[in-house]
Amino acid sequence: MCTGKCSKCIGITLFPLAVCAIVSNILLYFPNGQVLQLSEITDLVWFFHGILGAGILMLLSVILSVLGFAGGAYCVVISSLGLIGGPLCDTGDGEYLYPFRNDTLEDNYLFNQTTWSICKQPENVILWNIVLFSILLVIGVIEAILCFIQVINGLTGFICGTCMKRRKTNISGM
Repeated sequence: MCTGKCSKCIGITLFPLAVCAIVSNILLYFPNGQVLQLSEITDLVWFFHGILGAGILMLLSVILSVLGFAGGAYCVVISSLGLIGGPLCDTGDGEYLYPFRNDTLEDNYLFNQTTWSICKQPENVILWNIVLFSILLVIGVIEAILCFIQVINGLTGFICGTCMKRRKTNISGM
């Protein structure tokens, strides 16, 4: 059996096995379908061997890629909100507030630098926020794209294996 076929067989087999292991471990908490007191459940069930060992850890690479995508998307959303809403700053009366939070998109401080003088303290806070939230926005987009590609790659490899075909070498044609 070539490597690609073996990987495909293993990948197709591991997923249902991991799901079965998780379900089986959960069912161990309910012997004969009954809800028992915690002290009445076999102690080794609490080691989560089916849930963690044979279940989640088998699916971890795909799960982590999905979490990485979610983390990148989260970073994009929060960075966008940070850019749109503007910084918290002292407008000169000693009170810190968000002076740009209720602006419309046309009146947004990002497109009108003359409004930047509203913030007195901390000095250059608007430029600081714009630069750092923009960097985080770009990083989040890149991470989300890379993790999404990894999810697709992992799922493809999981389902199809390596999909490499055996090359036939013609020794006499060398």
